[in-house]
Amino acid sequence: MIVLGIDCGSEITGYGVVDGSAGKLRFVDAGAIRPPAREPLPEKLHTIFSKLKEIIASNRPECVAIENVFYAVNAKSALKLGHVRGVAMLAASSAGVPVAEYAPLAIKSSVVGYGRAEKSQVQSMVARLLDLKSAPEPPDVADALAIAICHIHTAATLKKQKAIAKS
Repeated sequence: MIVLGIDCGSEITGYGVVDGSAGKLRFVDAGAIRPPAREPLPEKLHTIFSKLKEIIASNRPECVAIENVFYAVNAKSALKLGHVRGVAMLAASSAGVPVAEYAPLAIKSSVVGYGRAEKSQVQSMVARLLDLKSAPEPPDVADALAIAICHIHTAATLKKQKAIAKS
């Protein structure tokens, strides 16, 4: 299973592609989409959408995983995040790729084993799980890879539960 994890943000949108097909996690691709800071929001959204479409086309994920909306300190930030999430979902659905959503606590628990882990802990565990020489930078990239890993772990658990229920 190849999964594209997306860490949505209007300033930096991280993405990470992980292959969990062979029962082992394998790094495929990762990076950060950084629209020009002075661009108006509609242009930023277009840039993010276009880049995500390219990433989906080149990596051909079976699923896109993103973080659920979480509590934001201010409404303006929450709205911008919502716009970027919508663009990410649109990029996936327009390519015929299903979207899964995960709570931040579930993502951190799946990767680090602790739902309130610090960003540096997520970066370290992602590097360890994917056998990377260094922690992914910026942290948004590590978060995106963590979201993809969370989906792979969750899908494997659900598959095992279905197998047990059938027997």
